[in-house]
Amino acid sequence: MDQTFMKEKPILPLLLSMAAPMILSMLVNSLYNIIDSIFVAQISEDAMTALSLVFPIQNFVNSVAVGFGIGINVMIAFCLGAGDQLHAHKAASQGFFLSIVHGILLSITGILIMPSFLKLFTHNENILSLGLRYSNIVLLFSIIIHAEITFEKYFQAMGMMVVSMLSMLCGCILNIILDPILIFGLGPFPRLGIEGAAIATGIGQCSTLLIYLLFYIMKKPPVKIHRNLLRPEKKICARLYGVGIPAALNMALPSLLISALNAILASISETGVTILGIYYKLQTFLYLSVNGMIQGMRPIIGYNYGAKEYKRVNKIYNLALMIAFGIMAVGTALFMFTPETFMKMFTTQPSTITAGASALRIISCGFIVSSVSVVSSGALEGLGKGNESLAVSLLRYLIIIVPLAFVLSQFSGVSGVWHSFWITEAITAIISYIIYKKALLKK
Repeated sequence: MDQTFMKEKPILPLLLSMAAPMILSMLVNSLYNIIDSIFVAQISEDAMTALSLVFPIQNFVNSVAVGFGIGINVMIAFCLGAGDQLHAHKAASQGFFLSIVHGILLSITGILIMPSFLKLFTHNENILSLGLRYSNIVLLFSIIIHAEITFEKYFQAMGMMVVSMLSMLCGCILNIILDPILIFGLGPFPRLGIEGAAIATGIGQCSTLLIYLLFYIMKKPPVKIHRNLLRPEKKICARLYGVGIPAALNMALPSLLISALNAILASISETGVTILGIYYKLQTFLYLSVNGMIQGMRPIIGYNYGAKEYKRVNKIYNLALMIAFGIMAVGTALFMFTPETFMKMFTTQPSTITAGASALRIISCGFIVSSVSVVSSGALEGLGKGNESLAVSLLRYLIIIVPLAFVLSQFSGVSGVWHSFWITEAITAIISYIIYKKALLKK
């Protein structure tokens, strides 16, 4: 398969052809996240709170998988652009092996630390029990998650976006179907409650991995995972981790942010913790859609950067930014005008619905401007500038927002935490654009 179309095809059709399948699969994935939470919320509000508290660790496991997968993705795309087929094979082979190792370690570590982690935020025995019952099952599938996401980034690096789309869609749809069946015990299946949600998630992930394996066998992609190339080499590992570690930290920072904000909110109102959890479920519909576009953009930028097509790289960035603006504008309108509708999906408590609607309106003020930092971070990863991308994410998820949320909460209570979101996005957008421009000049 010849990837020269990445530097010869007109930019708009190229980006759309690469991004559209991923945006569609991300939309379905975000729909799954929302539907999954809706079903869990029907168990009880404690179950929804338990899911919110488990989410940071669950997200951290996924973040390591995605972040290291981005390192594999960028190296394969760069090597193909530079015409270095051997190192593309090595990146795929050694990347897959190391990803499996990460999955094993995180599965064991996550299960061991979860009891202590949950007790940092609640002493409610029912919430603790629900959180452990869910997390102990979900974390067992960490190895599957890492293998699955490695294949996702592997196929994307070669421009095979439809393979990723179909595999992810099948897993998500199966997940959505199994959720009510296993949670509520429909038909011949027993009622499993919150454990049913965890099992449905694991089965969906296994099915996605199986489909990737079938495509790998049947499609015979140009870059292969070779048994004799599995042994890690210092130079390859340095390049994989050089992008993978900052990218993983990028992805993991929201987990740290949520934990920090949960700690701030828990001292003011437990309802605030629930609302934050609901918001992070809802915002996936927008940010995963933008992420789908970035997944389409990243290998194109990496390939063209490797081929020294620098003007083309900048045009791809600008077009991706315009698409992100459009997606986030739709999200802003929805959160501004129909927030109560979204809140009612997760709770029937009038006070939570009212407070949550106010929170969604405030936070959504920063959606459109956040496009700049999100696209800049993705573009920097595509250029292999992992440290610069990490700097952008540190500003968004830690350096600015956490102290700002704490200070504002002292004056305005819970609403001060919500205002810290849009203020942070405005500041970070300016800085991230400057960082991207400087990084592109360093050829």
